Amino acid sequence: MTPARRALLYGGVAAGFASLGGWFAWRRYAPQPASEAATRLLYGQTLPDSAGGSLDLASLRGKTVVLNFWATWCPPCVEEMPELAGLHREISGRNALVVGIGIDSASNIKAFAEKDHYPYPLVVAGMGGTELARQLGNVSGALPYTVVIDADGRVIDRKLGRIKLEQLRATVLATIARAGS
Repeated sequence: MTPARRALLYGGVAAGFASLGGWFAWRRYAPQPASEAATRLLYGQTLPDSAGGSLDLASLRGKTVVLNFWATWCPPCVEEMPELAGLHREISGRNALVVGIGIDSASNIKAFAEKDHYPYPLVVAGMGGTELARQLGNVSGALPYTVVIDADGRVIDRKLGRIKLEQLRATVLATIARAGS
């Protein structure tokens, strides 16, 4: 076998194994279906907010909710927040809202919120928010992680990584429309 053919063969085998490894990683870390207890866990919590108050998550029942798990130290999380703010402004009068669940310290989230004002609630879940995100399908624990929950408490969509605003917007608007009919 010539050296060129041997290199081509080894390259093909390596590409095949790389593809197989990528497929296994995708299967392992892709968002999974939410557990049956996930929304009960969500609605059973009261979390401190960035302004020093608190948000009883049971108050989200009956609404379409976009939960965005984020952290101040996560660049893609912070980059997508203006888009989420725009979506929140668009849907907040339609029995729907965005809620940012910070996987961070209360002091970091408070300082962030004082510097950059957002129209949607930013709550502090700390590292306990990782378990909630896991229950909602985020097996990898990576951020950002966004979940859409309909007014009946069903998880409609999950997105690991930076949102694609138009896709998220279409999902949320369709969910709101179904709730209205």
